[in-house]
Amino acid sequence: IKVPMFPFHTWLPDAHVEAPTAGSVILAAVLLKMGTYGFLRFSLPLLPQASMDSTIVNVLAVLSLAGILYGALVSLMQQDWKKLVAYSSVSHLGFCTLGIFAMNPNGIAGSIIQQINHGISTGMLFLVVGVIYERRHTRAISEYGGLAHVMPNYAKVFAFAMLSSAGLPLLNGFVGEFTILQGAFEANRWWAVLASLGVILGAAYLLWLYQRTMLGEVTNEKNKGLPDLSLRELAVFAPLIVWAVWIGVYPKPYFEILEKPVARIVERVRPGYFEAKAAPAPAPQAAEAHR
Repeated sequence: IKVPMFPFHTWLPDAHVEAPTAGSVILAAVLLKMGTYGFLRFSLPLLPQASMDSTIVNVLAVLSLAGILYGALVSLMQQDWKKLVAYSSVSHLGFCTLGIFAMNPNGIAGSIIQQINHGISTGMLFLVVGVIYERRHTRAISEYGGLAHVMPNYAKVFAFAMLSSAGLPLLNGFVGEFTILQGAFEANRWWAVLASLGVILGAAYLLWLYQRTMLGEVTNEKNKGLPDLSLRELAVFAPLIVWAVWIGVYPKPYFEILEKPVARIVERVRPGYFEAKAAPAPAPQAAEAHR
């Protein structure tokens, strides 16, 4: 429920809509990760045999994939700006749980990185929504259009947050999603194929949101006099932008920190995993003789 994993996700969109901007940022960046932290810190180490039960793993992987695709498809249908970002969290957290249940180093490390990335990217998107809501007091997407002409700096920050969330290479989202897909492919190639559809749908709903709100002509008179981002607002976004670029361009320090803890988790749930990976492949002649 806390992750939120499909079909126990229904509380999240309403919670985000009712929460103030700061509450939504904290909810996305910190509180949702308590569920995935519980899997990594308690469920896998304390219950390794149950965690590796094929039925349990397959059910949780299917629910993760359902969350990825369902969250993305519902985001495509949203008319409320904040609800769209909320449903995108369901999709992104589906990637995180899929990486965990791939039960291999790439999947788990990618999941942890993606949890950090989700806090950065989705936190920025909620701040973007909060900025415009403070000026217009409406989250209806149909109320906007052409804001890039009126608020150019705001449009640039929104574009960065959107591309970060969509997983553009050299930004943080790409590192997490690509590593999770590597782990998913190792576990079951069909998991990776279906999760890749979620990446495509994620880019679709984010680009469509940007097109509807930022591009085109300003048709609503109420939007023509909106002030652009202040220095204080830019200062809020600046560290998140730097952090997103850092992870996207140079993620090595993060993977080095995660290497040993992730290896311990994998060895706990899959004893002998690394020995099997390190074992040399049989020579062709030996393999033929064995036949």
